[in-house]
Amino acid sequence: MARILIADDAPIARAMLRRLLEQMGHCVVGEAENGKKAVERYMALHPDLVVLDITMPVMNGIDALRAIRRFDPKAKAIVVSALGHSRSIKEAIDAGVIEFVLKPYEPDRVTRAVNRALAS
Repeated sequence: MARILIADDAPIARAMLRRLLEQMGHCVVGEAENGKKAVERYMALHPDLVVLDITMPVMNGIDALRAIRRFDPKAKAIVVSALGHSRSIKEAIDAGVIEFVLKPYEPDRVTRAVNRALAS
C-alpha cells in the first residue's frame, strides 16, 4: 500500500482518482486543487507518489513537480491529464514524470502507471 497525493483542479477528477487508487489498496493521504498546494502538501505529507494534472491554476503540474523534485529529488510522479501534445509530454518527462496518462483514461491504464511508478 502506497501513500499517494492527488493534484487536480477538478473535484470530480480527484474523486474518481481517489476511488480508483483506494480500490487498488492505496491510501490517498492528501489532495490539492492547484500546483502550489500540491508542493505544500508534498512537503508536509511526504507521499510515496504524486498524481498530477498539468493544467491547474496558480501553478501548473509541471512547475509543481519541478518544485517538489528540488525539495525531494527522488519524488515519484505520474501525470493524468487531458493536455497531451508532444511538448507537454516532453516537458513532463524532463521534469521527472515516470508515466503520462491521457484523460479520459481507462482505469487499467492508471493502474499500470501507478504500479510502474511505484516499482521504479
